Amino acid sequence: MALLAIENLSVHYGAIRALHGLTIAVEPGEIVTLIGANGAGKSTTLRAVSGLVKPSGGTIRFDGEDLAGLAPHKILRRGLAQVPEGRGIFPNLTVDENLDLGAFVRADRKEVERDRERAFSLFPRLRERLDQRAGTLSGGEQQMLAIGRALLARPRLLLLDEPSLGLAPQLVQTIFRIIREINASGTTIFLVEQNAHMALRVAHRAYVLEVGSVVMQGDAKQLAASDEVKKAYLGIA
Repeated sequence: MALLAIENLSVHYGAIRALHGLTIAVEPGEIVTLIGANGAGKSTTLRAVSGLVKPSGGTIRFDGEDLAGLAPHKILRRGLAQVPEGRGIFPNLTVDENLDLGAFVRADRKEVERDRERAFSLFPRLRERLDQRAGTLSGGEQQMLAIGRALLARPRLLLLDEPSLGLAPQLVQTIFRIIREINASGTTIFLVEQNAHMALRVAHRAYVLEVGSVVMQGDAKQLAASDEVKKAYLGIA
């Protein structure tokens, strides 16, 4: 059974149809990526999954449970955490306080401390910046903090929305290496990413979204080799 099963999903913003008949599955242990042009509906898909927007049709099931009508904090408690586009950190709080907020749904303090250490092993710079206000961090450090904070919820499924946005190429490589490490340690990942080249390199499977609907899907490496994908999304004629 798929860990995340999206079936025939529709989302409207007023009269504007953002998603139409979207069907996507994410199996346990996978990295699945959703690629497409700006405005295709990628971020809306993640926001619907995490309860931030209300679908107008279709179903979203997480580990067999229908998420319809659940508030975002209740979805988080079920093991699904999102790193939003733009990072969504709290700039006036310290790095330490931001990380604490990631674990607000948990009462197992010893395990939380272990997960903090895991976050520091992935992002050593966060330990160095613990008492620094998050708003004074560099863009790359803020992205590390946003991912580290999500990991403190100990998610079974991690939703990543444009993790490379605004980062220098060297930092992009670092972030995607860490995404692989997070997945290798047992966390399933659903990735939305404008950088289709990097997304297809790191993912196991991929879906291509156009105007709110899936137009291609399959093995990520096979899609990366597709002439249509190369031309439309990888900048290769």
